[in-house]
Amino acid sequence: MPSSVMPMSIKHDGHPSPAAVSAVGLRKSYGDKTVLDGVDLRIPAGSVFALLGPNGAGKTTAVKILSTLITADGGQVQVAGHDLAVAPQAVRAAIGVTGQFSAVDGLITGEENMLLMADLHHLSKREGRRVTAELLERFDLVDAANKPASSYSGGMKRRLDLAMTLVGGPRIIFLDEPTTGLDPRSRHNMWQIIRELVADGVTVFLTTQYLEEADELADRIAVLNDGKIAAEGTADELKRLIPGGHVRLRFDDPASYQSAAVALREVTRDDEALALTIPSGGSQRELRSILDWLDACDIAADELTVHTPDLDDVFFALTGSTDVPAQPKETVR
Repeated sequence: MPSSVMPMSIKHDGHPSPAAVSAVGLRKSYGDKTVLDGVDLRIPAGSVFALLGPNGAGKTTAVKILSTLITADGGQVQVAGHDLAVAPQAVRAAIGVTGQFSAVDGLITGEENMLLMADLHHLSKREGRRVTAELLERFDLVDAANKPASSYSGGMKRRLDLAMTLVGGPRIIFLDEPTTGLDPRSRHNMWQIIRELVADGVTVFLTTQYLEEADELADRIAVLNDGKIAAEGTADELKRLIPGGHVRLRFDDPASYQSAAVALREVTRDDEALALTIPSGGSQRELRSILDWLDACDIAADELTVHTPDLDDVFFALTGSTDVPAQPKETVR
């Protein structure tokens, strides 16, 4: 599919949830290079929103604009109920940002990093120490609290980085590729922390190169390509946009297999495996139709499996990218 895919949006019935972040017509250019070209976003409070896209798609630029680090060339943005152009300071008071590169100072201890952040948020010494102690315990950093942060593993530094982000009690957190370079155990620990934050009512805006991460965490996903939103929806909704889904029926009895092959239309046969493949989006209605057809013909399949496209397929189809998205390195730290 070419990269100039028409934007697609999947809507739901019912009253919309309050938006923690909303953007209409967001635009940003650097010289002749248009990075964001009329991006619309709406992120409900207390949810995880993932922004996917190839390198250079504009993901980090979007985060920087929404978190007040740079200004947009056009569009309207509201964050935590505040107009970004009118009240940027109020926006900053409501958000936390963890970038691609750690903000941890390796020359001081983990506890000192936390206390420094508390000072920047103008917390009293007593309150700063209380918040620091609570977050160090929450992020399993108590034993390492008095060690230089330079001695921390990659996973520990990312946990400390996120703990520092939470010192001010933000209700909206921007995580720009938070698990890049982490080993599998550290990534899963970070995922659990993100789930706990959302359970507490925090809204998480996540950019990631790991499609598995978006599939695992996000309530909604948007795919950014050529500065525009190519598609948006839940992971399952996005997968259904891409052709290639099918139902596979396998039979132990050759006679049943032959009967089913004759009775069912538009099937692909695998005579060696005694299996039939039927194009399907995997919906309940389609599955019921197939099963009803088999029942009407008095045919019983021994195995039924549903195959749907994964987010890799969605990514490739919507971005036209030939580059394989980054995958986690299976290393141990």
